[in-house]
Amino acid sequence: MRLETDQLLIRPWRKDDREPFAKINADAAVRRYYYPAILTRAESDEVIDQCTEHLNAHGFAFLALERRNDRKLIGGAGLSMTNDIPGGPRVEIGWILGSSYWRQGYAKEASRAWLSHAWAKGLPEIVGYTSASNAPSRALMKSLGMSHDAADDFADPTVPPDNPLSPHVLFTIQRPYF
Repeated sequence: MRLETDQLLIRPWRKDDREPFAKINADAAVRRYYYPAILTRAESDEVIDQCTEHLNAHGFAFLALERRNDRKLIGGAGLSMTNDIPGGPRVEIGWILGSSYWRQGYAKEASRAWLSHAWAKGLPEIVGYTSASNAPSRALMKSLGMSHDAADDFADPTVPPDNPLSPHVLFTIQRPYF
């Protein structure tokens, strides 16, 4: 599967993506709102392997983000099935970009492409979730038209309860009907 936007190519992971993606996952600034904070090369490679398996099983996944003008891997974004939230399984949207690619509209552009893909596939709802302290991702979800209800907030079961990243917010967006 491939999606193209004005600036991005969203595509399956390739072998040559592993090193640059591992560098992204080893950056403390990038991983500030993730648990565990920093991934080893092997852990980062495992993320790619899991995404590839998810793509094969579901027809969508968290995929590589390549900038079209210079073919650089800038991160990843996509959709995935999750059971880590109340009411799961649900389809979530997510993204992670190298810090030098922040605040350039790439995450929003990729997310809009993924939402369009989800609606074209007939998915009724997409959720997004992040640690309560992750103001940049919360702002992006709002800008995508996603809604937040504090009653849906939850403690992430993959994060130790005493960790400051445990409290999570949940955003949702419904498939538009014309």
